[in-house]
Amino acid sequence: MTRPFRFGVVAPLRTDLPTWRDRVRRIADVGYSTLLVPDFPQMQPAPGPMLATAAALTDLRVGTWVYASPLRPAWLTAWEAHSLSLLTDGRFEFGIGTGRPGIEDELRELGLPVVPPSERLAEVRETITALRDLDGPDRRTPVVMAVRGPKARALAAEVADTVTFALMPDEPRAEVTQLAQEVSALRDIELALHVPIIGDTVAPFMAPPDTDVAALPADSLAILPDDPAAAAEEIQRRREEIGFSYFVFGADSADKFAPVVAELTGR
Repeated sequence: MTRPFRFGVVAPLRTDLPTWRDRVRRIADVGYSTLLVPDFPQMQPAPGPMLATAAALTDLRVGTWVYASPLRPAWLTAWEAHSLSLLTDGRFEFGIGTGRPGIEDELRELGLPVVPPSERLAEVRETITALRDLDGPDRRTPVVMAVRGPKARALAAEVADTVTFALMPDEPRAEVTQLAQEVSALRDIELALHVPIIGDTVAPFMAPPDTDVAALPADSLAILPDDPAAAAEEIQRRREEIGFSYFVFGADSADKFAPVVAELTGR
């Protein structure tokens, strides 16, 4: 099945609050599906309050991109996710993963236990199970899982509504294509592509700050051309060849890609 396109924007708070609110409203006016926030303690406000604020300003869907499971007890993350789903009248999308590269150092700095990846994946399962229990029979909060290894992909195929891949910008296109095909073979599921680079500009909180764009492969899936017409063609190619239908950009590119969103959303 060919899924219709939709588009999300990662919108961290990097300005004063009124400017961020104005940006949230513009993102909604352009027609993006979802406003997303990162989970970076001490560098950003907590995701819950940010998303509740965005949802009160607009009719956008809102979501985490993504909760890092080691940062909180599973029950606490599930409770917050269920609360956001309830308070946004079902407009919350629960993004979760086992943590970005280097999160072990962050956990040590915060005085939190450093657990191996297998235990972190078990925490993800526990969190989603707790969320489903809190939702009950009359609510289903959509789950987006950021995955990489075979066990994570299998869990996502079992419990998630959308899958994105935890990738570095220099990942070969062929390897990413194989990951997408393996997930799709397990179950028909929405595939999301995290695109941190538009032209030669790296979006904050979406790729390592020292990313050398010039050193990346020409066909890197982490990059889209900054020309909207060329980007629209490439987005369609990535759905046709790989299966991605949900594309996530940085907020600095939201206005520039408004024509892309207008042309492709829902198609």
